[in-house]
Amino acid sequence: MRIKAIVSYKGTRFFGYQIQANENEISVQEEIQKVLSKIFSSPIKIVSSGRTDRGVHALNQCFHFDVEKEELDLGKLKHSLDCLLPSDIYIKSLEEVDDSFHARFSVVNKTYRYIINVGEYDPLIDDLVYNFNKKLDLDKIKEGARKFIGEHSFHNFCSNDEDFVRIIHFLEIKEEGNNVIIDINGNGFRRYMVRMIVGTLIAIGTNKLDISKLDHFLDINVNDRVSYKAPSQGLYLLDIDYGGKEND
Repeated sequence: MRIKAIVSYKGTRFFGYQIQANENEISVQEEIQKVLSKIFSSPIKIVSSGRTDRGVHALNQCFHFDVEKEELDLGKLKHSLDCLLPSDIYIKSLEEVDDSFHARFSVVNKTYRYIINVGEYDPLIDDLVYNFNKKLDLDKIKEGARKFIGEHSFHNFCSNDEDFVRIIHFLEIKEEGNNVIIDINGNGFRRYMVRMIVGTLIAIGTNKLDISKLDHFLDINVNDRVSYKAPSQGLYLLDIDYGGKEND
């Protein structure tokens, strides 16, 4: 049977979601697989919706795994996982899904959130937000954000040199107290893409970059990678949409 899981984690001490080549560099995937393998007394491999980089957090990451069982008490399994996993990883839900469901290939779109503290420096949240501690021109940031909506080539906003055309459905900016919150939803994201978009918007919001320059960076015929990349600790994988097709 195939099990779909939703997990949240604080990425601070992990070297990313994916298992690392260096066995001393712990990952979220490794921690979950170790516990699942212990529970089932056999090796269990999990397949996720995608990887997150070192220091990046997740509120609703998704993965699936297969077990050679016809019936399983998912409530008991969830409890066991949350008892055995480290405190910075939490299984939010488990459900049986059709074998056609795939945590990565069934994704319709993803939403990321980036949090910037524009108020006074706060050491208590330093691992959870970008302590930028300076004001931003939100009107300019919102104007710049509109440039990213729709289908574009993001080759200048990621570390990869192929398969870089993506659709951004929305890019919303709001204020909550001292935090500027940026939510971005799209049909897929390349490595560092969200952090480079946010870093570029921050540069616009501090008058380091003119908004008109975005047309240049988004031109598929221009190779000029942006030099702005926001730190990892402010980034969260917020949600993953499968279009309600998990059990079709």
